[in-house]
Amino acid sequence: MEEALASAVREARRLLRGAASGVLATTAEGGQPFAALVTPAAAPDLSPLLWLSSLSEHSRHLTADPRCALLVTGLPAGPNPQTAPRVSVTGLAERVPEAEVPALKARWLARHPYAALYADFADFSLWRIRIGAALFVGGFATAQRLRAGQLLPDPEAVAAVAGAEAGAIAHMNADHADACANIARALCGEGEGEWRLTAIDVDGCDLSDGNRASRFCFSEPILDAGGIHRALVRAAREARGVS
Repeated sequence: MEEALASAVREARRLLRGAASGVLATTAEGGQPFAALVTPAAAPDLSPLLWLSSLSEHSRHLTADPRCALLVTGLPAGPNPQTAPRVSVTGLAERVPEAEVPALKARWLARHPYAALYADFADFSLWRIRIGAALFVGGFATAQRLRAGQLLPDPEAVAAVAGAEAGAIAHMNADHADACANIARALCGEGEGEWRLTAIDVDGCDLSDGNRASRFCFSEPILDAGGIHRALVRAAREARGVS
């Protein structure tokens, strides 16, 4: 049971951090359920981030009732869509306070670099979902309910990695740009491009070539600056061996 739980947590976090899109469920006036396509990203603490227009139906719904659910899915193992891994999180949505917006907006853009074209539109604002619980489905007839305390990463590790993130990114992009490109191509299956590191968290890192984003997952969660160094060195060596 412990191994199954650990696997579900690992895969659920991988899906949440790597999702390019998802389905957001909100409550419309009169209690009518409503679903919309959204483009989430994960904050360092795993909270889903949403860049929403105030003109959208779901933004108005969340203003009136913050209860919501977000579903993200992976790829199916075959023709049956039910074989796709997926995770649905439930929680409360809130607008991100202004003081936190610059850092978390950069995090969102690291997953959606193409959105820089409209990221400064006045009617958009950054929302965050505070996760209360989750349901991970690993495939057909395979499910695991997760409490927030089981799913979310260790806060001390999140803070330690966040404190070292900027320096590690600057170092990798300035001194090891070739390693970043190798990781994107050899380990993430991306094509040619000027790939650069854009974000690091306890579970992995994001890379971008300016308009595309790619996600590399670490083999295990990291805890601090030393963990960043070891994980990136390991990835660079693995990428050299593949390319």
